[in-house]
Amino acid sequence: MAEDLRTTKQRTTRTIQNLDNRILKYDIHPWVFFGGAGVIICGVLMTIILGETAAEIFGSMQSWISNFTGWFFVLVMNVVLVYCFALMFSRLGSLRIGGPDAEPEFSTLGWFAMLFSAGMGIGILFYGVAEPMFHYVGNPFTEPGSAASAQKAMDLTFLHWGFHPWAIYAMVGLGLAFFGFSEGLPLSIRNVFYPLLGDRIYGGLGNLIDILATVSCLYGVATSLGLGVQQVNAGLAHLFGIPQNAFVQVLLIAGITTIATWSVIRGLDSGIKFLSQVNMAFAGALMIFVFILGPTVFIFNGLFENIGSYIQNLPTLSTWNETYTGGTWQNGWTVFYWGWWIAWSPFVGMFIARVSYGRKIRDYLLGVLLVPVAVTFVWMTVFGNSAIYVELFGDGGLAKAVQENIPVSLFVFLENFPLSMLTSILAIIVVITFFVTSSDSGSMVIDIITAGGNPDPPRPQRLFWAITEGLVAAVLLMGGGLVALQTAAITTGLPFALVVLMMCWSVTRGLKNYVERYGFDE
Repeated sequence: MAEDLRTTKQRTTRTIQNLDNRILKYDIHPWVFFGGAGVIICGVLMTIILGETAAEIFGSMQSWISNFTGWFFVLVMNVVLVYCFALMFSRLGSLRIGGPDAEPEFSTLGWFAMLFSAGMGIGILFYGVAEPMFHYVGNPFTEPGSAASAQKAMDLTFLHWGFHPWAIYAMVGLGLAFFGFSEGLPLSIRNVFYPLLGDRIYGGLGNLIDILATVSCLYGVATSLGLGVQQVNAGLAHLFGIPQNAFVQVLLIAGITTIATWSVIRGLDSGIKFLSQVNMAFAGALMIFVFILGPTVFIFNGLFENIGSYIQNLPTLSTWNETYTGGTWQNGWTVFYWGWWIAWSPFVGMFIARVSYGRKIRDYLLGVLLVPVAVTFVWMTVFGNSAIYVELFGDGGLAKAVQENIPVSLFVFLENFPLSMLTSILAIIVVITFFVTSSDSGSMVIDIITAGGNPDPPRPQRLFWAITEGLVAAVLLMGGGLVALQTAAITTGLPFALVVLMMCWSVTRGLKNYVERYGFDE
């Protein structure tokens, strides 16, 4: 097996070098690059050609996929979560990513900080206020507007943003990190399946896996960009009366994508790193502002109660399928989230893999599952519990605003605090910087996959994917708005869900083969 992997690595290197000499001096894997780009462009063209009919088609697709495959999303998310905890406590968890002599590239505190940054995204701003309020006034379990409904709202919010998505990210990241650092293979999704497919990863099956990863990742990022630009437009409309429509949102996408292009050209250190630092500082300032000037004691009490209730009800909520109620509530929430997180997993998993060299698998899983989840729970409690407090004990009206217009909910919420104009502008800046860093990082990950695993592909290719992400987000918004974004996430997440499920099997075989050759790390 060791000789096979070395031969595979040499073959991969020669393939990339040959392709580099053939295709405009760029590291392009032709089947993956042109296959993935072709599928994406066809989707864009079909949406444009169909026009107004596209919205109806997106709605029908979302309903069909949710009704008939929702159970599969639920199955995959739970299997992967159980697998991660089982691996954490197994003897295989003592293996070190990169081999027994590997030392972590980053300090523990620095690594936690990067996991924290990976856990933050446009979604927590878009849904931080909106989701708890939406569940508070309407969920399948409790009477709307009651104290029980407030508790259940936070349970459901924690379910969608808790252990399950980060288990998916941890699984994909572990596969990439182990085969990339311990076995020396390029950072490509196909290489995770070497224990199952052998040299066939360089045939049609391997190409298909990487194409699925490319399309899934791009549509996952485009979904986030679409949500983000809706919120920017809502904030500008709320503050300055700028119209809130698809045309304005497309203009905003064009402008913000231009900033992302600047970030690509500037490079990792002076571009995306700088914007990420600014982003985290502004997001932290916004959260601290709400925490201090909001119902601080209510937030403190709520955090512990929310976590306890989430853990207590997790088995029931995570396996619930609306079997006996026959409702469709889950389709627009849980199934959408599971598809979105799976579609995002190549992006976040690649990032986590690149910063986790030298970590023991057990420490890696503990860090990835606990640190970002803890940060997310704090964020959702600060904004969610504050919003519930305003509705329960304040002037109210926030729930109605959320139901009428989800993207504007954050800005209506901030009106309940001093300096609302300043904090609303700050929130818009945070969403824009999230947009830019997500676009840049997402295009980098997609470029690595379409370059056959080359960790440092040329900038023009990243530029191509950054522009493509903006284009896809714009077309989806014009072709169906939020429904189109949700449909794109679950449609591309569905086939990749099978890939992630098989990844558990392949990683287990890879780890056992590694132990047979080298034994357990001392």
